[in-house]
Amino acid sequence: MSVYRLTRRAFTQGVVAVIFAATLGGATFAQQTPATPAAPKPANIDRNGTLILIRTTLIALDQANKSGNYSVLRALCAPDFQANNSPERLAEIFARQRAQGLDLAGVVAIDPQLTLLPQIEPNGMLHITGFFPSVPAQVYFELLFAPFEGQWRPFGISVDLRSASPTAPVQSSAPSQPRPTQPTGQRR
Repeated sequence: MSVYRLTRRAFTQGVVAVIFAATLGGATFAQQTPATPAAPKPANIDRNGTLILIRTTLIALDQANKSGNYSVLRALCAPDFQANNSPERLAEIFARQRAQGLDLAGVVAIDPQLTLLPQIEPNGMLHITGFFPSVPAQVYFELLFAPFEGQWRPFGISVDLRSASPTAPVQSSAPSQPRPTQPTGQRR
């Protein structure tokens, strides 16, 4: 049985975050970690390899959303994911993004800012997290890749938009104390 999590949050742009994960042999991704948690290790992947994985995955999702055809996206994913997710189910999962017209095409022109450098999780999966610093909204992503025949294949995708508009700082309820100033013309 596959595990699907559809998380709905109210972002400024109203786009829904979608997270999906497949099962491995009946156990969910979270259950694949060993009893003694091991620390993630830095991945041995260069900048170009990282950019290729991020961009090709997000463009595959973008094209699937625009066409309504999730067969190619599914075919690009890890075999365990394919076994547990039909193109029809993926279309259901991403229906909200499709209806809202989420456009990810800009990811080919902007360099992402990584908030988590590529690392190998204890279960052997490559984990990458970051965002594309675009305006008026930024595309945030979290990606998991499973190794298959010497390649990293998508295993999990999370994408959402957040406003890139600056926000005013929150003012505390305590009155601020004036800072002492130095009289002009005097030096210490």
